[in-house]
Amino acid sequence: MKLVLAFVIGIAAVCLLPGAANAQATRTWVSGVGDDANPCSRTAPCKTFAGAISKTSAAGEINCLDPGGFGAVTITKAISIICIGVEGGVLVSGTPGITISAGATDTVVLDGLDFEGIGSGTIGINIISAGTVHVRNTLVRGFTTGINMTGSVAMFVDLANSTVMDNTGEGIFCKPTGVPVRIMMDHVIMSHNSGDGFIANGNGGGTIKAS
Repeated sequence: MKLVLAFVIGIAAVCLLPGAANAQATRTWVSGVGDDANPCSRTAPCKTFAGAISKTSAAGEINCLDPGGFGAVTITKAISIICIGVEGGVLVSGTPGITISAGATDTVVLDGLDFEGIGSGTIGINIISAGTVHVRNTLVRGFTTGINMTGSVAMFVDLANSTVMDNTGEGIFCKPTGVPVRIMMDHVIMSHNSGDGFIANGNGGGTIKAS
């Protein structure tokens, strides 16, 4: 009887492990001296945005605990990455910085980030799909295209207090496929991009309203 009881308790404990392993926090932290093996808590932060996003629940928030370069990440859910007052660096070469491929009703917030493509990064912020994207207090430089908005999902993109500069192609490029896109820009500087500062291209069959 004792052996049977011990076996049942052991099975129950094993069944509980996946739930504990997959638990996600509503707020996580990254640090320049963090480790992606950590739970991304304030006392045990992660090293990269990619490491933190897998441990952050949908509609949750990633914060920068101290300065660092936190690497590229693909966003597939509602999330906020906020690093106000702290160096939240995204340094990449030959790839996009942050790719947003979220759901049609998801809201993504990027606030206080510094994107550096060192002349070979492809796209600083690549917005493929989302319901709403807010980019605030952000610097994007050194890419082929600074901010790219394409895809076939209707979206609203809000750019504020940000600078897009020194890119080898366009600063901001928008070409939706068969859907409406609304863009609002407030105190956005587009400087010294080799291509145009801002292009709204309706040849993909989508409508673009920009202010």
